[in-house]
Amino acid sequence: MTLRRAVGPAWFPDAQAVTGAKLRLFCFPYAGAGASVFKGWANCLPSGVEVWPAQLPGRGGRFGEAPHVTLDSLLDDLVEAIRPLLDLPFSFFGHSLGALISFELTRRLREEFGVAPRCLFVSGARGPHLPRTYRDIHRLPDKKFVAEVRGIKGTPAEVLDNPELMSTVMKPLRADFALAETYRYKARPPLSCPITAFGGSDDRLVPQSDLESWSAQTAAAFGLWMLPGDHFFLHDSDWLLLQVLSQETRRLLSFAD
Repeated sequence: MTLRRAVGPAWFPDAQAVTGAKLRLFCFPYAGAGASVFKGWANCLPSGVEVWPAQLPGRGGRFGEAPHVTLDSLLDDLVEAIRPLLDLPFSFFGHSLGALISFELTRRLREEFGVAPRCLFVSGARGPHLPRTYRDIHRLPDKKFVAEVRGIKGTPAEVLDNPELMSTVMKPLRADFALAETYRYKARPPLSCPITAFGGSDDRLVPQSDLESWSAQTAAAFGLWMLPGDHFFLHDSDWLLLQVLSQETRRLLSFAD
């Protein structure tokens, strides 16, 4: 396998093109995070898989750009950016907010272009059709907002406790919570692609039953993997997650031969 730096759009600045690639795996992070969440993944997946981590506006090299505060506006720009990159078979992976983005992106691509991923991998996320069980926090005053985010345990304490760092991440972090909290599910026919869900065995935010509900969103196969850890098991059990993803993507590659 030969890796070379991809000359891609701002949405996927860390993508590594693979000579002879047969599958692109686009990865979408959780609220407040960026493409760095998926650092090293390209070295852990089978030969022939390209990993394209998404960098949303307002973070990383896109710090100067205004973050999106509604999912529709995010998808408008994202569809335009990703459409030229679908010249290979592709799949989506998203964790938490990233799973919601991946799901609605899949539905948008189906409606506008009649294309679908080989598989939709959703991680640490409730089925999008389930009624919400938590209150909005994106409009809370700074101190209360930070306290709520601290309880979710997705943002390092050293960031939350550092006023200078928080001044740089507060805007995109609030925007990401706004994306999720203003989202309203609209009933559509189930997807034609398989869905594989991942969850943390100790995740109090997304129990196994909520993960199982994703089965209603596909007319194809559904799979569920429960891994050790809480809501951010993709960090604590990354080696196991990547092992399973390797197995799943290797199966997808076999269909491309």
